[in-house]
Amino acid sequence: MLNKFYRLPKWRKNIYILWFGTFMIGMGSGEVLPFLSLFTESLGNFTKAQVNLYSGIAFSATFLMTAIVSPIWGRLADRIGRKPMLLRAALGMSIVYTLTGFSSNVWQLIGLRFLMGFFNGYVSNANALVAKDTPKVFSGQALGIVVTGYTSGALVGPLLGGFLADLFGYRMPFFITGAIFFLLTFLTAIGVHEDKSTLVTEKPKGKQPSVLKSVKFPVMIVGLFVTSMVVNLVTNSINPILSQFVRQLMSPHLGQLSMMAGLVAAAPGITAIIFAPKFGRLGDRIGSEKLVIGGFIVGVLSMIPMAFVTNVWLLVVLRLFVGLTTAAMNPAIQAILAHETPQEFTSRIFSYNQSFLTMGNVFGPLLGSFVANLVGYRGVFIVSGGLVLLNLVSFFTISKPLRLKHAA
Repeated sequence: MLNKFYRLPKWRKNIYILWFGTFMIGMGSGEVLPFLSLFTESLGNFTKAQVNLYSGIAFSATFLMTAIVSPIWGRLADRIGRKPMLLRAALGMSIVYTLTGFSSNVWQLIGLRFLMGFFNGYVSNANALVAKDTPKVFSGQALGIVVTGYTSGALVGPLLGGFLADLFGYRMPFFITGAIFFLLTFLTAIGVHEDKSTLVTEKPKGKQPSVLKSVKFPVMIVGLFVTSMVVNLVTNSINPILSQFVRQLMSPHLGQLSMMAGLVAAAPGITAIIFAPKFGRLGDRIGSEKLVIGGFIVGVLSMIPMAFVTNVWLLVVLRLFVGLTTAAMNPAIQAILAHETPQEFTSRIFSYNQSFLTMGNVFGPLLGSFVANLVGYRGVFIVSGGLVLLNLVSFFTISKPLRLKHAA
């Protein structure tokens, strides 16, 4: 079998190695999700409000730093290549995750979470390298494989992290993740090959045209950016309070708290990974804007009832329905952006959308912490559902041109 692998073209080897790499990144990043607030709580004698605040900052810190430095790393990748950026990300995160396991106070934890965001970027550079070096006839299939790697890892990560935390304590998952990323650095160094001849070595000359002025429906495009942010925002708003809310639902029978929190965290990923390809094909047939509207409706009907659950298993079921929302909306938004944007501006439009997605990751945990401190854990779900409902009304208005076009 190894001989068969060695005989593969370099671009196909890249796909398999980077699939494994993005799987490891997704799993490693997801491992700490179920217990980060519990780990924060263990680092000092904090009140409930302080735990909510500090864990919210810790969750958001990585995404905030990623949003700031991603354009810088992207420009550097265009000049020196994606493989050096893959090595930078894997080795940097290996060191930071290991150091996080030695955190002795909450400020060290928050500082290291910021540093984690600074080194982030393995997945985006893996996608860029595959898109650049894979023959065009296979590029769609190749990117689909790599994306599946990260999604699968993000699904497994919370479950594994919860299991390890219950078995060995909160610090061990950080050490294990650091070791995995170190091995990933070595594997990337020896296994990934990049065609340097296609790198951009000069800056574009002259003033670049405005992207939004080049699209037919600029208001709708901006609305889609906002929608991407809101979807990520409400999905991540539960993260800082997840383990605390699960503990509240399970008390006095705490059982395997971290494991159950991991299941709740992973639930949306289960349905998303199953239904996203199916919803993508459905959007091609009925119109992607209808799929976005359907995702909004499912989001409202699943998020608001979470505020009233009294059983953790009912919370898991409703979180599965949240996964249907992301499975329907994310590919539909990408399809609309691709279809309504001139080809020469597609990359920039998608990079803007990625920035809005990242800001959803930043503000979601902060919103969850703020609302939890103000009105309690259950209020987080009501506020999130309300935001989805408002975005539904807004999107229904701005997507009218698409509905008219498909009705014609």
